[in-house]
Amino acid sequence: MTRPGLSAADRERLRRRYPKPRVPRPLLVGIVVVVAAVSLGWLVWAGLVHSNPTVSARVPSYTVVSDTRIDVTVTVDRPNPSIAVVCRISAQATDFQPVGEVNLPVQASADRVVDVTVSITTLRRATTAVVRECWTT
Repeated sequence: MTRPGLSAADRERLRRRYPKPRVPRPLLVGIVVVVAAVSLGWLVWAGLVHSNPTVSARVPSYTVVSDTRIDVTVTVDRPNPSIAVVCRISAQATDFQPVGEVNLPVQASADRVVDVTVSITTLRRATTAVVRECWTT
């Protein structure tokens, strides 16, 4: 491809200044397509695997009994109720700092959804309780 008005010396100077890419364009496009396909595949896999956890829990109610105690009701939902689980329940103060924590074992039962009440001893007055995590045993 020659440009009108450029001498051979100018064309040679431009060729040296702007060399051809080291990686051919089709190879570069292929690499980008493969990386995008692998990334999309991982995203779909992660979404499907984590969309149905083995156990989930929430705190529907709690009662602050005193400056050093909070009673928490935890609702645990297990697709397979024959599996025993443990949930970590944390009590928090007004500044969201944890002031008490307990591991709550939930035994296997015939019911998929169970409500369990636990008392947490706290270092100072708690204002709320949350489920940190649950796992199977």
